Amino acid sequence: MRRRRGGVEAAAASVRSITDREFGLFQALIHREAGIHLAPAKKALVVGRLGKRLRALGLPTFEAYYQRVLEGDGEERVRMLDAISTNETHFFREPRHFEFLEREVLPRWAREAERGRRARDIRVWSAGCSTGEEPYTIAMVLRRFFPASSRWEVEILATDLSTRVLETARAAVWPIEKAREIGPEYLRAFMLQGTRSHQGLMKAGPEIRSLVRFERLNLNADAYPVPGGFDLVFCRNVLIYFSREAKSQAVARLLGHLSPDGYFFVGHAETLSGIVEGVRTVGPNAYARSGTPERAPRAPSPTVSGRSLR
Repeated sequence: MRRRRGGVEAAAASVRSITDREFGLFQALIHREAGIHLAPAKKALVVGRLGKRLRALGLPTFEAYYQRVLEGDGEERVRMLDAISTNETHFFREPRHFEFLEREVLPRWAREAERGRRARDIRVWSAGCSTGEEPYTIAMVLRRFFPASSRWEVEILATDLSTRVLETARAAVWPIEKAREIGPEYLRAFMLQGTRSHQGLMKAGPEIRSLVRFERLNLNADAYPVPGGFDLVFCRNVLIYFSREAKSQAVARLLGHLSPDGYFFVGHAETLSGIVEGVRTVGPNAYARSGTPERAPRAPSPTVSGRSLR
């Protein structure tokens, strides 16, 4: 005879598919909280990702979980947003952005600093940093161009909605297969290969880890508690999940933190055209404020000797 299952196990096993009404509740809640638009075709995604939370809590229906999220202390709401967020990313994703920096932006900043027209510091915001590949890519590019001996100060703020991916980003450890995404000159200079108990892993070296600071931030919030202006703002492949209204508001808030002569980068499938005014295209999916100087002629990137991957 089959043993009777306990209450939590039985409740978890009885989780059914989501109804149209329940899906509508989560559509509205997630849009209100995170600006993310869930089309009807995303029903399966919601069931697959949030169903794990129902089973973990022993709840039989999505409506019961919805009430749990609303009535809780906010912790389950964070878990819900963690579960629903899409966090695909790579090192050196969309390489044309980094080529643009190395060939056009950074050489001009170096010349301006030599002439006393610019301070030797760069502030960067990686908005929607996921598991850290983007901010550490930026750190590698900037530190290779401006090594520590150049006396340039580099500060990178990396934010994401998901606490889960931020934990991975702060640890700065990835499977060694990720090394394939990084050029050998960057691997030698900035990455460490795990040995013994860390075999099969790769870790960002201290030189670039010291440049990046991670914080949780909701791009759909009314305001961003982020001080000062940024020379570079990366918000790539994040806003594609937002509704048009939420996207427009988020871009306007991000631009409010962009320095007058800074650059704003979006993903290859994204555009700021028709989303916000007062910007112009200056590179591949790269924008500057209208009225700022045109970009400088191309210049070769410097070479910097590296250390062995170990």
